[in-house]
Amino acid sequence: MTHEDPTGHPPAGHPPGIPISGTTRLYAVLGDPVAQVQAPALMNPVFASLHIDAVLVPVHARPQHLERVVRGLQSVANLDGMFVTVPHKVAVRRLADRRSPTVEIVGSANVLRREADGSWLAENFDGSGFVAGLVGAGHDPEGRRVTLVGAGGAGSAVAAALLTAGVDRLCVYDSDTAKLDALTARLDTRWPGRVCSLPGPQFGDADIAVNATPLGLRADDPLPFPLDQLPQGAVVADIVMKPRETRLLREAAARGHRVHHGNHMLDGQLDSYRDFFGLK
Repeated sequence: MTHEDPTGHPPAGHPPGIPISGTTRLYAVLGDPVAQVQAPALMNPVFASLHIDAVLVPVHARPQHLERVVRGLQSVANLDGMFVTVPHKVAVRRLADRRSPTVEIVGSANVLRREADGSWLAENFDGSGFVAGLVGAGHDPEGRRVTLVGAGGAGSAVAAALLTAGVDRLCVYDSDTAKLDALTARLDTRWPGRVCSLPGPQFGDADIAVNATPLGLRADDPLPFPLDQLPQGAVVADIVMKPRETRLLREAAARGHRVHHGNHMLDGQLDSYRDFFGLK
């Protein structure tokens, strides 16, 4: 198998000047779908800038095949890590040998690392990346009232990170009431009195409103929450990275709200990924 395509160009995304060879280390990003994933565009330039012989590629894993795919990748001796996106962040944590305290609290993981002894460690940087992105964009959540839709893998991580960052109150809504109740119970144990669950997407007094669901990936998706109740000056944040301008953000901007794009969450994780994988 050659490392060049028929046109003579190196494979897309691999660091220029470092041909893929028998020494190349592999990373994978798992999702369903994967067309929207941004991790290769973020990490492959890092490998290039650091002259690291490695490449990150997307792997389309259907939910029913997730365990088989992950177990197979864990058996690939030159694969050092996996990034995880929708809808696998909750399910993948049980496929790791060890889980960080963050993963235990939020119940989801977005990255797995092969350890020196061959075991696999699960970590989650979604929440810390989201908060870092908010702060970097001038929307520090400390002392603010935040309402969040989505109690899944990413939403759980974002919720915990917002509480760690010192939000005054966090209210969460999810149509899956069992998932919502489980998350708010875990959060209330660690941050008592600062978490509430909502019976519906009611955002009338939110300083920051966050979409932590996949709604917005497709052009015909409904809005994850109504915008007509939000007070003027509220920040509307999305974790969807592609498309960059989701329907939620377009309509929020048209109403005069400040908007916060999903790509900031990934950008905010870059240093964490570098440290986690020892990329120097």
